[in-house]
Amino acid sequence: MVTTIGYNARLAPRLTPKLAPMFRTILIWIGIAWAGVGGLQAASQEPSSPTPAPSASHRALVNRYCVTCHNEKLRTAELVLSTLDIEKVSEEAEVWETVARKLRAGAMPPVGMPRPARAALDSFIAYLETELDSAAASNPNPGRPSDHRLNRAEYANAIRDLLAMEVDVESLLPTDNIGYGFDNIGDVLSVSPLLMERYMLVAGKISRLAIGDPHIRPAGETYEVSDDFIQEARMSEALPFGSRGGVAIRHRFPSDGEYTINVRLHKNLDGYIRGIGTPHRLDLRLDGARIKLFTIGGERKGRSGPLFSSNQNQEYRGDFAQTGYEFTADEALEARFPAKAGTRLVGVAFLKQTIKPVGVLTPRLLLSDIDHYKGGDPAVESVTITGPYNSKGVGETPSRRKIFVCIPTGAAEQEPCARKILSTLARRAYRRPVTEEDVQELLSLYEIGRSEGGFEAGIQMALEGILAGPEFLFRVEPDPANVAPGVAYPVSDLELASRLSFFLWSSIPDDELLSLAERGQLKDPAVLEQQVRRMMADSRSKALVENFAGQWLYLRNMRSVSPDPDEFPEFDDELREAFRRETELLFASMLREDRSVMDLLDADYTFLNERLARHYQIPNIYGSRFRRVALVNENRRGLLGQGSILTVTSYANRTSPVVRGKWVLEQLLGIPPPPPPPGVVPTLEENDEEGKSLTMRQQMEQHRANPVCAACHKLMDPIGFALENFDAIGRWRTTSPFVGTDAPIDASGMLYDGSKFQDVIGFRKVLLSHPRQFARTVTENLLTYALGRGVEYTDAPAVRKILRQAAPSDYRWSSLIANIVQSTPFQMRRSREP
Repeated sequence: MVTTIGYNARLAPRLTPKLAPMFRTILIWIGIAWAGVGGLQAASQEPSSPTPAPSASHRALVNRYCVTCHNEKLRTAELVLSTLDIEKVSEEAEVWETVARKLRAGAMPPVGMPRPARAALDSFIAYLETELDSAAASNPNPGRPSDHRLNRAEYANAIRDLLAMEVDVESLLPTDNIGYGFDNIGDVLSVSPLLMERYMLVAGKISRLAIGDPHIRPAGETYEVSDDFIQEARMSEALPFGSRGGVAIRHRFPSDGEYTINVRLHKNLDGYIRGIGTPHRLDLRLDGARIKLFTIGGERKGRSGPLFSSNQNQEYRGDFAQTGYEFTADEALEARFPAKAGTRLVGVAFLKQTIKPVGVLTPRLLLSDIDHYKGGDPAVESVTITGPYNSKGVGETPSRRKIFVCIPTGAAEQEPCARKILSTLARRAYRRPVTEEDVQELLSLYEIGRSEGGFEAGIQMALEGILAGPEFLFRVEPDPANVAPGVAYPVSDLELASRLSFFLWSSIPDDELLSLAERGQLKDPAVLEQQVRRMMADSRSKALVENFAGQWLYLRNMRSVSPDPDEFPEFDDELREAFRRETELLFASMLREDRSVMDLLDADYTFLNERLARHYQIPNIYGSRFRRVALVNENRRGLLGQGSILTVTSYANRTSPVVRGKWVLEQLLGIPPPPPPPGVVPTLEENDEEGKSLTMRQQMEQHRANPVCAACHKLMDPIGFALENFDAIGRWRTTSPFVGTDAPIDASGMLYDGSKFQDVIGFRKVLLSHPRQFARTVTENLLTYALGRGVEYTDAPAVRKILRQAAPSDYRWSSLIANIVQSTPFQMRRSREP
């Protein structure tokens, strides 16, 4: 794929005038960097344990059990094995990798067809893999990842680590494209002149915020709280104990000065503030210290309007003064306070005044006309922070401490100090030692800014150039000058440092990692292993939870799922967040405790707060804080019992055995089903010919009666039925939800390899009986994420070596990660073909 970027003269005038020439340079640079980027290739590793030379028995096995379908006439799945030379496996490596993968997974021959004896099959698989691994070892192909633009998460983390400031990337930058299941794939991280203009504007905003503007004018920023949050309990662990509802905000105060905070409360469709009929106390805090405590509600200025309002009684609104109060009382929720510059925690929450009985939901969840309900408890709708007023200067912030490693005391010290500041920043931002040419380019920008606004204005202009420059925005690994075309070579220590930091932290290398790379010590296996351990122990490794697990397990999809409120009125944003948080905490505990990846399927514990425990019908869990809970009920063990997974694999109004089965096949077993034939529309009939309601299993059986649909559904449906006792938001049930059926749910089935199960517990045991299959899927997804490219058939030898090395530790996370980092695809690269 070749991407050509051209200069758009129409865009340049809208940029910062002094940076417009840089914009042209960036676009030209991108065009050169992207030219000639080839397709994704992959890696090879050392061979497996040797096995005897091929014999007629292998050919006989293929002829008897495989060629029946995979011949020149039938060409089943477009795979022909009848003409391949079984003694020259490496010449058709892609085909034989497919065969080995299917045989090892037990997916072939299909259930119901004759199968070879286990010993003969194992011998054949070992022969294929040994031949493939041996060929790969003698001619390694580590692939050639595309040049990589920082995605939104990487950009935000890099700014955090470079300048000690948090940025809201979702509001600043567009969503990244997805490839191979992840948004850090170089091939799909597109670049356009419009996007580069956006990066230029963002760089200007961030550089000004980081350095500060003593002449900044007051401005407001509003934080909204979704009305899908019921706000019955403590909303965040950052809020005080004994609080209810509200919001915790990480707000950046641009300078020392005074600020105002305005709070607005949710109203019903008629304009009444909900819960205003009784008094409530609203607590405002800054970094935990109280700013002000308001009392709102309960005032009587006359007759109140009805508890419910509808078209039938619009004429009765109550007395004018009382109605006005109930419409506008929150306008008094304003406070003015001093604040120091920097990012600080603003907390807004109600004090919890009553304890509701466990299991009792608020009326607005149960009433049919909730949009007109004016009772219950008030809830925060938005918080607006405005300022600064009476600014006292930019103050001493973490960002300024990161930037200003020296302060000039006179004119003669300004240029040397600027050189030191910019060299320090550029080294971290560019992930390499800076050259004199780098420094001179930045000093030229510094001089432009200094001439217009002084020393700090010059630093701000140069910092803007760093953040908008290609050396910061792109990870490029140029081929060394002395490397021949199309050969594998080790990446440099500096390139390895970036690969490692973006893998484990989704961010730039820190000083320790960068210094080791500069000294050429990072390639030492012992040093590299020590760095992996150090980095995994660092809090920045939570990026693996947020970015790897968040995408691999579809946790990010929780933001957009919308269960039907008529079918699931109890679903709200608290439950949505609890689902996501539970799975993130489980995954984080696996990494922190260095457990086996198999525990993801069978963990006998999880993390719950009161809201989620109530949903799962687990007693004696109180409060909004998540805590580790031992699971007594085996149905809930591991990922397959968690509400996040069960909800993102369902439709809005019902479960979907197809979607759930497909998710398990792809994300857990690494065996994606074939795509549906063109023009096939998946429809289900809920009733039979006599009008009698059908269970989900009966509907799917009727659907599979169509031969066109049966091939795919026989793989997916049994897996989906194993999870059918969980409804579309993860609640346990025992009978069919379809009206008129009342039939017990049948969760039994048979996997593609012939393994049978009776329920979700039995299905989990089947998965656990094939640990290598799940470990391979985890490894392939982790390798894809680590490399920023798709895993190809040529990566299979590398994956097998990683699995062999991790097997003695029962596939612990530390072993998988360490062996990925030491692997050929991670440490090497293939030069561009001529």
